[in-house]
This record gives sequence, C-alpha cells and structure tokens, in this order.
Amino acid sequence: MFLVHNYIVAILLCILCMVCWGSWANTQKMVQAKNWGFELFYWDLTWGLFLTALIAALTFGSFGNDGRTFFEDLSQATCNSIFFAVLGGIIWNLGTLLLTAAMAVAGMSIGFPIGGGLAWIGGIIFNFILVEFSDSHYTGNVSSLFIGVICIVAAIILSGLAYKQLSSRGKTTPLKGILLSICAGLVIMFFYGLVVKSLDSSYVSGGSGSLTPYTGVFFFSIGILISTPIFNGLAMRYPVEGKKVTWKDYCKGNMRTHLIGVLGGIIWMSGMVASFMAAGAANPAISYALSNAAPVVAMLWGVFVWKEFNGASKKTKGILCGMFSLFVIGLIIITLSN
Repeated sequence: MFLVHNYIVAILLCILCMVCWGSWANTQKMVQAKNWGFELFYWDLTWGLFLTALIAALTFGSFGNDGRTFFEDLSQATCNSIFFAVLGGIIWNLGTLLLTAAMAVAGMSIGFPIGGGLAWIGGIIFNFILVEFSDSHYTGNVSSLFIGVICIVAAIILSGLAYKQLSSRGKTTPLKGILLSICAGLVIMFFYGLVVKSLDSSYVSGGSGSLTPYTGVFFFSIGILISTPIFNGLAMRYPVEGKKVTWKDYCKGNMRTHLIGVLGGIIWMSGMVASFMAAGAANPAISYALSNAAPVVAMLWGVFVWKEFNGASKKTKGILCGMFSLFVIGLIIITLSN
C-alpha cells in the first residue's frame, strides 16, 4: 500500500481533506434547489462514499512499498478491528444524516459551523485521549493544541451570535436546525477515533487494531452502507421538514441529480482517504484537527457562493469575519502544536 511519511506532505493532505469535507455539502445545495429532499440525496451520497473507499483500497491500498496489500489485510483482519471500523461508519452516518438535515433546515452557514465545530472540538479531545491511552503518547505541544481548540469554541459562539443577529433582521433560522446541528456534532465527534482504533499501530500512531488505513476506511464505508437503509429510511418516514418521501420519489430523479449526489460522496470519501493516508505522519489528533477545519470552508461557501447572509447588517458581517478569523487562528495553532 501507499502511505505518506513526510510531515509537510501529510499536512497538505490534511488540508486537502479539509477542503473536501467542507465542500461536499455544495452538492446537496445544488439538488435542493431542484426540490430534491436531503433524504433522496443521501442515497446517492452513500453510493459515492462506498465506491470511492473501494477504489482507494484496490489502488492505493494494493500498490506501493508499505505494509500489507488490501487483500492480504482482509485475510488476516480480526473481528475486533473490523467491528471498530464498521462502528465508526455507523456513528458517522447517523451524525452526518443529522447534519445534512440541519443544513436543509438552517443552511450551510449555520448548520456546518455549529455541527462541524462541535464535532471538531470533541473529536480532537477524543482522539487525544485515545493516543494517550495507547502504546504511544502524544508528542506535540498539548497547551498549543488546546489553545487552538479554545479559539474554535469562541468561533462557534460567534456563529450563534451571527444567527441571533440574522433572526433580528427577519431572516429566521428554525430552532430545529440549531438543535439538529448540535446533535450531529455530538455524534460525529466519535467516528474518527473509532476507525483509528481499528488500525495497526505500525501504520498509524495511536492505532491499536490490525487493519491497514485503506482496509479501515473500506470497512468504515461498509458501516455507512449497512446503516443507511435504517437511518435514512426513518428520515424518509419522519421528515424534519416538508412531506414524507418514498422510493417512488427517488426513482423520479434524473441521471444528473443522482450523479450530483454520488459526486458528493466521492468528494467526502476522497478527503477521508487523504486524511488516513497522512495519519501516520501527522498523528491522529493533528490529522483530525486539520481535516475537520471543514467548517471554515463550508462557511465560505455558504456566505460567498450561496449568499445565505445576503442583506445582513454590518454588525452581523463583522461577527462572521471574527468567526472566520478565529477558525483560521485555531487551525494554525493546532498545526504548529505537533
């Protein structure tokens, strides 16, 4: 398989992951404008996620000079390691479905910074704890890591203030969207550490299982694939907004609409592959911290492309600038903490 060992290259891959994880939601916005509910979009997203993980395992995971190939890894995989990777996929799937619902209700500029920001903070702490309790200890500057986290907390608070200012201007965001974002963040924060727990520590610092990174990502996608019919089936039956949708509605979608959803899955999972390709050189806490700076990217898309704060007051725009600045400052501090 192919892994990255250079720290600078690993950081660049984490930044690529950040861009992917902050951009996939644009595909939802593209189809939402055509009255294509997020529940229908999510089926196509799932296929894109699975196919990308499979292709990565058969290519990057099967060629190169590092460790075992994908099929060699499958032959020696333990039930315990597979369990953690699949569980990580199930947890991520539930959280991301909630986040997708939140963005459908509240928009990218609100749903992603709150949900993604909470997941970012909790995930950093969770991954830090996992590294500390594994055979290897965190080797970076702990103080800098958590100063960066504090900056992100402040940015999330500013996001809430921006929402409050927007509401006062008559452009209201339903409380339901805020609550869905919070629930999404509290769930998503655990997924990355669970997948890392399935990985062989020879390949990823802090790993404790027996899978290579690409096999771990593959079983992560299996967790998504098997849980989507359950989670999304409930979402279709009990919609957070609008009317109930069915498989008949899904079949009415044209090829372009379906392909946009698949593209969303390709974008997100490409980021996941890049992140795990770099996790050994960057360490899981750093890799997760950088990769999950995605709210910064999503906020830029929401504000400048989708114009979700069009007509907002100067005060609101100032708050948004402060939120963005704190996200970037936190990102830089976390990068330098390794």
